[in-house]
Amino acid sequence: MALSSVEGFCGAGGMAIGLKKAGFQSLIAFDYNQAAIDTYRKGVGPEAALLDARKVTGKMILNQIGFRKGTLDLFAGGPPCQGFSLQRRSGYESDERNDLVGDFFRLVEELLPRAFFLENVVMLGKIRGKKYTAEGFTRLHELGYRITHGIVNCANYGIGQTRKRYIAVGVRDSDFFRFPPHTHEQSRWATVREAISDMPDCPEDFTEHSKFANHIRCKVTKRNLLMISHVPPGGGWHDIPRKLWLDCMKRWNGSSGGWPDVYGRLEWDRQCPTITAGFDSFSRGRYTHPVWNRAITPREAARLQTFPDDVRFFGTRHDVRLQIGNAVPPRLAEVIGKAIKNHLQGKPVSPSSLTTYPDTDVFEPSAKQIHLLI
Repeated sequence: MALSSVEGFCGAGGMAIGLKKAGFQSLIAFDYNQAAIDTYRKGVGPEAALLDARKVTGKMILNQIGFRKGTLDLFAGGPPCQGFSLQRRSGYESDERNDLVGDFFRLVEELLPRAFFLENVVMLGKIRGKKYTAEGFTRLHELGYRITHGIVNCANYGIGQTRKRYIAVGVRDSDFFRFPPHTHEQSRWATVREAISDMPDCPEDFTEHSKFANHIRCKVTKRNLLMISHVPPGGGWHDIPRKLWLDCMKRWNGSSGGWPDVYGRLEWDRQCPTITAGFDSFSRGRYTHPVWNRAITPREAARLQTFPDDVRFFGTRHDVRLQIGNAVPPRLAEVIGKAIKNHLQGKPVSPSSLTTYPDTDVFEPSAKQIHLLI
């Protein structure tokens, strides 16, 4: 029997796709981005609502779904994380988006679900986010939640990118949740080839491919095309002839300085780095197609995020980039979701052919982090 779930900050529906596959019934999912809600409603489910998390209350949600406080099985979400991102060198303390993490914890308090599932950038689990997690976890601990949290690498769960994310799972009036074991050791990580090699090239006239939604190339300058044509699979900016270097490359003096992935080309049999909202730009990272002289398309990026092809992303180019880059990979949500469902149903963690588990900690109200030995 499916368990009930509500999702905040749902975006385009990556987490929802995974949780539904894991056996959860999504009763309502909300976000404040209209384009993301359009994508969710047309490709994931009709339960998506355009709502501002800062104004949403647990009572509103419970009235909408017809549940009493404390009876919902799962509240999940990934609050906007740009304020905590490692790419932010300063000013992150005053970024108002950080407060949305507090709204996530507030809604857990007001809904009192049997479990919660929080996904975010790695930095939320480090010094930048400690203020928010310590305050929120302490309040929830007093309500009976036992919280396990840690950093996972998506590649260990069959996703063709080395995306690392911070995950926290709390269960009420229960033993500590245990993260699922890895399904893939590094020697068996999924690759770029597995994700996108069967896709044809997209039209050169910048129109969408007739059979693949959002499979459309980004317009770039002739100079960029010439530069990237010199980069082999696995290579980067240092492979570009010096006469074509940008001023920033000249400042790096051809050494190992600068960002190594800038103007980088993917390799078929390796993994993609973290898909971000800048995936269609040569200058934002290693996002050049392994063969063709172009950046990966939104559809290819969505494939690397494990979205199914029947999910079309709506909105402007900027909207689509944000939806894909900020999404929870559906496969990651499915793996974590299945483990949460098993825990709530009293089933032990299913043994894997592998014995490796992610490093996780359990939260104690004293703020002392005690390593969870598994």
